[in-house]
Amino acid sequence: MFYAHSANSQGRCQPLVEHLTQVAELARSFAEPFGAGDLAYLAGLLHDLGKYGYLFQRRLQGKESGIDHWSAGAWRALTQYRMEGIAPALAIQGHHVGLQQASPDSLRALDPKKLQVRHPMGLRLSEANPDLLVERMRADGLEFIGAQDALKSLCAAANAPCAAGMLDVRMLYSALVDADFSDTAAHFKEMAGGEPSYREPSSPLQPRYVFAHLQSYIEDLAAGSTASSQINCLRRELLESCLKAACSPPGVFTLTAPTGTGKTLAMLAFALRHAAEHDLRRIILVIPYLNIIEQTAEEYRKALAQCAECGDISGYILEHHSLAGNRASDRPDENTDMEDEGQRRRQALAENWNAPIVVTTSVQFLESLFASRSAACRKLHNIAKSVILFDEVQTLPASLAVATLATLSRVAERFGSSVVFATATQPAFTHLDRSVKQYCALGWQPREIAPSELNLFARAKRTEIQWPEMTQTTSWPLLAEQVAGEPQVLCIVNLKRHALHLYDELNQLGVEGLFHLSTNMCPAHRQATLKEVRGRLSQGNPCRLISTQCVEAGVDIDFPTVYRALGPLDAIAQAAGRCNRNGHAESGAVHVFAPEDEAFPDGAYRQAADVTRILLQRYGRHLDIQDPELFDEYYRTLYDFAGTDHGKKVLMDAMKGRNFSEVATLYRVIDNGTINVLVPYGRNDRDPGFEDLKNEVKRTGLKKEWTRKARPYAVGLFRPSPSDPVNSYLEPIPAGGRSSSEDWFIYLDKGHYDSRKGLVLPASSDCLIA
Repeated sequence: MFYAHSANSQGRCQPLVEHLTQVAELARSFAEPFGAGDLAYLAGLLHDLGKYGYLFQRRLQGKESGIDHWSAGAWRALTQYRMEGIAPALAIQGHHVGLQQASPDSLRALDPKKLQVRHPMGLRLSEANPDLLVERMRADGLEFIGAQDALKSLCAAANAPCAAGMLDVRMLYSALVDADFSDTAAHFKEMAGGEPSYREPSSPLQPRYVFAHLQSYIEDLAAGSTASSQINCLRRELLESCLKAACSPPGVFTLTAPTGTGKTLAMLAFALRHAAEHDLRRIILVIPYLNIIEQTAEEYRKALAQCAECGDISGYILEHHSLAGNRASDRPDENTDMEDEGQRRRQALAENWNAPIVVTTSVQFLESLFASRSAACRKLHNIAKSVILFDEVQTLPASLAVATLATLSRVAERFGSSVVFATATQPAFTHLDRSVKQYCALGWQPREIAPSELNLFARAKRTEIQWPEMTQTTSWPLLAEQVAGEPQVLCIVNLKRHALHLYDELNQLGVEGLFHLSTNMCPAHRQATLKEVRGRLSQGNPCRLISTQCVEAGVDIDFPTVYRALGPLDAIAQAAGRCNRNGHAESGAVHVFAPEDEAFPDGAYRQAADVTRILLQRYGRHLDIQDPELFDEYYRTLYDFAGTDHGKKVLMDAMKGRNFSEVATLYRVIDNGTINVLVPYGRNDRDPGFEDLKNEVKRTGLKKEWTRKARPYAVGLFRPSPSDPVNSYLEPIPAGGRSSSEDWFIYLDKGHYDSRKGLVLPASSDCLIA
């Protein structure tokens, strides 16, 4: 008998015929929602064909090592099914080494004769004669699918525009690796009596029942709202528009609505009703910022907490991000340090997003769409037949726009999902339709959910914007005097050093109720500051908050007056959204100023600010950020300047070459050149935070649960150069054994963490993120 896996805790080795059959059936069930069940079944049958080789069987006995057991199945798929076999061949090859390249040369390199002579990884094939492997497989009673017509569901992957074809392959790969991981885990968790221990299926979405509950919750909220009657009217009309649009066929949508009009719950209502109308399986909410994710997930849990159809709300709404403490491991049988069964279940759900509602980050979702490794791709098949909601979509880097839009267009076109882009400042992505069509035939032509005749922006106008003259600049002492003259005011600047400079100017003036907010402060520190700020605002006490852009998106705060440094137009609009947010005053005041030593975080930010200047020069003080057409003009101009039509050249070239591993390396939503630093923040002796975490990690080493607890007490820094003086204050965190983490450090000097400003590094250090 041939075996797939060594003995489990019950002493049973898994027969290879059992593993191949189980994986094939599971893969079929995972791929059937997008019509690729037979192709996935074939991939499952062939994925471990090489395990019929005697060398692999000796490897299971610990007598051999360095054996390639995957190339044989990939080669068989190619030789027997030709074009139809390309997608399963890539998936089979990739289930251990990651997706490679779909080029003729790369596929020909799978020829066993070539691999026998020179294997690129220095491995040996489990059997030199591939026909012998097939004979042994057939002797086990297994047969290939004979009707090639049944396999054509994804065979266009080889000839489709590259973004579409690559996603097709990733989705098939996802179904295969999830099936393989699941069956392998079931074997090693096998119970007494030989019963494999498969995961329990997730709760169904049940959108009709849950929507009815959400509708009642929203009605109760409106009845108890303290917002103005006009704002409540806008929220009601936006919700009605969402519910009407939910009856439209699945596809690509935009939701363009002002801040404060209830988009968060309106989006969920759209998604639930849309899922009910079109039998969609789950809802995925994609958000760029961690602070918004936690806030939104909490709002959803609160809205659905009393809904009996949701069952255990922690399993119904899955948060998958770094603060949730459920990051999936790369191996299905890896031991974890989870505290309880509920935490283990959430980690299991995070591995493949097998939950009715998933709340995740833009980084996690988008980089998974372009990934090449099994751990990241495993969940992708579960985005088929889903409603995918993107909030604050204006944060998508312009250089990634074409690649992203083309891939999301394919998600809607081929995999039966709906994609919604929601924001108050909708990017002019339709301007890129022609470029997108080069990579996915459908292009990018979304339907707007909120009809223009509602005039939401004009009716939601709660502020007056005061723009500077083109040549006018403001000194920091003058700005400090202006801010000091306002009893309650928010001032947002472009750089951390500007925030610190202005804070110090105001501190010297001795103003009351002065606060600073930036990512120099750890999340726990920022939350504590915002809580104190909200308290002073609600009590009518003096409150002056000096902040960087970290306050602009997703922070529910309401000031009567806002100052904003000249910057990207969408950032100015977000700042205005923190002014007179609930409409209690007739109008709030937003003052835009140009600092005398103007500077920006990076080139892309400067370019966006330059486009704002161009529009200011064109329209003068009549520039109206409440006009959606202005943002269309702003983004079109920005894309022309940035050359967005062509995308990031090296990335687009890798896509055209269908080089999966290269694309995965190049597609990065956020630069990875940063480190996490545990900082000495603790408000008092009852909340030591830093000390407890430092002692724990030195005792146990870096673990997932520790990372979850440490995130609120960590600050991100650019990775310092060897000569940077900050290195002498960074202690690497032990990662297990004799190694140390390259991404986590402890900050050693408590004197460098200020109770008002956060982490203040030596003046000569250049690793603070701007």
